[in-house]
Amino acid sequence: MKIEKILIEAEDEGSRIDKFLNKYFPDLSRSFLQNIIKEGNVLISEKVIKPNYKLREGDHIIINLPELKKIETLPENIPLNILYEDKDVIVVNKPQGMVVHPAHGNYSGTLVNGLLYHCRDLSGINGVLRPGIVHRIDKDTSGVIVAAKNDFSHINLSYQLKEHSMNRIYNCIVYGHFKESEFTVEKPLGRDKNDRKKISIRSDGKIAISHFKVLEEYKNFSLLECILETGRTHQIRVHLSSMSHPIVGDKVYGIQSEKFKLNGQLLHARVLGFVHPRSNIYMEFEAPYPDYFAEFIGKLKNS
Repeated sequence: MKIEKILIEAEDEGSRIDKFLNKYFPDLSRSFLQNIIKEGNVLISEKVIKPNYKLREGDHIIINLPELKKIETLPENIPLNILYEDKDVIVVNKPQGMVVHPAHGNYSGTLVNGLLYHCRDLSGINGVLRPGIVHRIDKDTSGVIVAAKNDFSHINLSYQLKEHSMNRIYNCIVYGHFKESEFTVEKPLGRDKNDRKKISIRSDGKIAISHFKVLEEYKNFSLLECILETGRTHQIRVHLSSMSHPIVGDKVYGIQSEKFKLNGQLLHARVLGFVHPRSNIYMEFEAPYPDYFAEFIGKLKNS
């Protein structure tokens, strides 16, 4: 597959080609990109270059992605709530408790296993463990997620994700009330120095921006809408916890002794919008609140 003529602008002059492509396509690992550069699959103005090539304004990049390794993760007959599907993309409403892709110690029962059984073909850019996966949502977060069926769609969607042009709207229920009805949290995030499984606010972390709106207030709780400008790991959960308004049911960043018998945080990816990679038409999908989420809201309204 060929992507022709990515034009380099002044702001990217001086950047290494491998670092630039890693930012341009965040779902392609830097080592993968370095390898295809070394193999002559990335050209600058029709010439083969090295991974340390420094870009110049006006350069045109041509990328030839080689045939990727055959996907080996096993298909599993897992029921999926499919919101939309065509030859390029598949949009699914992921339930709470389902892991998006296999990882060490967890190689079955994931969304990827179910997708492979259902549609067989997924893009191979992310290798055998994460085929088709453009973005992720946490295991205990429910809601809309899109997967790519081929490399063309994967790269296109990854670019939209990088450019923050995907419309991603979440809803969550948190402890407490807010002084403002709308507010933005901009705090950098990185791996916690004491617990690598957790994310924390760090001055040397990656920029993370979340836009919040209060939809409803109940006794001691609030229903929020969140629009992600960036999509860092655990971003919404950490941002809200840092404000002393953790999400109800969050066993990692929330109140450990809470009385509610929940299986995870009350965080739902309700809306996902993107431009279709092939038709260039904007499409938007919405997943209603899961039953446990709606029931919790009902209890708050009646309390």
